[in-house]
Amino acid sequence: MDGTDKKIDEVSLFLKEKESLDGKWLHTGITGFDNLIKKGIPEGSNIIVAGGPGCGKTIFCLQTLYNLACEGHDCVYLSMEERPERLMTHMRSFGFDVKEIKNDPNQIILSAKNRGMMALKRLQPIVIARSVEALLEKASGRLPLDIDVVLDFIPENFKPKLLALDSISAIETSFSGKLEQYRIYIEQLFRYFEDLSLTTFFITESSDVPYKFSKTGVEDFLADGIFVFYNFQGETERLRGVEIIKLRGTSHSQRIAPVTITTEGIKVFSENFFNLKSRIQQPTIENSTKEIEANKEITYCSDNEDEVLQKLLKRGNRYIG
Repeated sequence: MDGTDKKIDEVSLFLKEKESLDGKWLHTGITGFDNLIKKGIPEGSNIIVAGGPGCGKTIFCLQTLYNLACEGHDCVYLSMEERPERLMTHMRSFGFDVKEIKNDPNQIILSAKNRGMMALKRLQPIVIARSVEALLEKASGRLPLDIDVVLDFIPENFKPKLLALDSISAIETSFSGKLEQYRIYIEQLFRYFEDLSLTTFFITESSDVPYKFSKTGVEDFLADGIFVFYNFQGETERLRGVEIIKLRGTSHSQRIAPVTITTEGIKVFSENFFNLKSRIQQPTIENSTKEIEANKEITYCSDNEDEVLQKLLKRGNRYIG
């Protein structure tokens, strides 16, 4: 084999390996949302899910975890504030078919349609913060920390496909203004999940129409993707929307798509978008003139969703002009 043939074989092997890696995509299963992304969320990505109160962050994450669990995957939802019982009740209110398997203090294990497992677990952010402070004092501020000492996130015998952490805002607050310690911890946390090749949703609280998506900005830099949920103030009522600010490894829509929350969960209208001349002006809703993917059909499950969209469009028309 001469040098040219060897080089061709090396390139061929590289392309095969790249194709294999590119084939690992995660889909949320949420109506309309997956149409905003050309291929899917690259597995192993750290994603920030940002937005203000009532915009749909929690139900988006819970619904995604549930959909994946229904496919037979294990998933974990970590909460710094909500009790697992309340999260389970929240899921059942949307008709999610979950069965309680195990109930321990601060943790509930659920089965989704008797297929995959979901762990709902409550953490104490103040305990994490104090543990990190002790480790930093012991290590004299050096990196890396023994991060496993302060990470009791994944239940035993779980191999999760997706983990949601609600929220990094609560963790930041628990560090009581010691931002440098928080930055060290959050960087180690991102690296920890990367080493596990675990896809992660980091929920963070922001304003209704944010200009930045985390308090310190370090999370924005470390994250592979940023999904922002909006809760615009309309003339008579609020309008929800979602935007993908960035997502490494695949192309995605650059528009803000309308969102509704129904009795079945969250739904995204990917063929429409908000037209914002200014972030402080009232939003309008217009039809998208650009397909996200050529010849892609977008269908919905019921006529009721079309009625919801028409209501949104009618409401948006009042803001034009």
